[in-house]
Amino acid sequence: MLLLIFRERLPRDGMLNYDSYVSMEKDQLITLHIYHGSDHIVEKPTFGAGKSHNDYGQGFYCTEHMELAKEWACSSGTDGYANHYQLDMTGLSILNLNAPEYNILNWLAILLENRKFNVSDGMPQQAKTYLLENFMVNYKDYDIIKGYRADDSYFSYAGDFVNGTLSLSDLSEAMKLGKLGEQVVLKSKKAFDALTFVKAIKASHDDYFAKYKSRDEEARKNYKEIAAHPMAQNEAYVIDIIRNKWENGKGI
Repeated sequence: MLLLIFRERLPRDGMLNYDSYVSMEKDQLITLHIYHGSDHIVEKPTFGAGKSHNDYGQGFYCTEHMELAKEWACSSGTDGYANHYQLDMTGLSILNLNAPEYNILNWLAILLENRKFNVSDGMPQQAKTYLLENFMVNYKDYDIIKGYRADDSYFSYAGDFVNGTLSLSDLSEAMKLGKLGEQVVLKSKKAFDALTFVKAIKASHDDYFAKYKSRDEEARKNYKEIAAHPMAQNEAYVIDIIRNKWENGKGI
């Protein structure tokens, strides 16, 4: 059987993980190597477990980059593990929110549905309702979701946009500059059943907690610079999106 090996394009944060190759056989079997950062070894993730208020709802959250998983594993200042898995992608439906057919407001609508936002009364509440009604994606119908990881830094970007203090272009720029990583989320039992544990790779907090903090501090520094931009009339804010009745395929 013919086996072809493709190397993924270099991710935006410049980290190249030689383990995250995608292999494709003649019968279209595709295997994705993914990593889950944790303070313990997770050989068999449990479908139906996990918090419902995560970015994309309940699911198993991973990354394609081992080094990033090690940082997430040590984010609380303790040693951890990058749990390595092979995911058989055959027959799995994938929602890639960074694909050209989607935009930043699709990601934001999903986040608004799942995460707890501190949204002020008045226009911000109206903005939340509008985004949910006009930019929501049927993400629950997919086995796998790929998209931004909304940790505390990214979460503050989204909150400022909904509250009307950040423009759409600045939100997009902040997300790209943050370099906090994309994630792969397993949503369905079918996806969980297609997962095979490979090994657990130890991550020392002496090395990776500092890397995690440095990445977060860089994101916050970049965001402060963006948030300091003066309001411009040619920029679209959430109030403009509502007034001009933007929706999927119209306006953005």
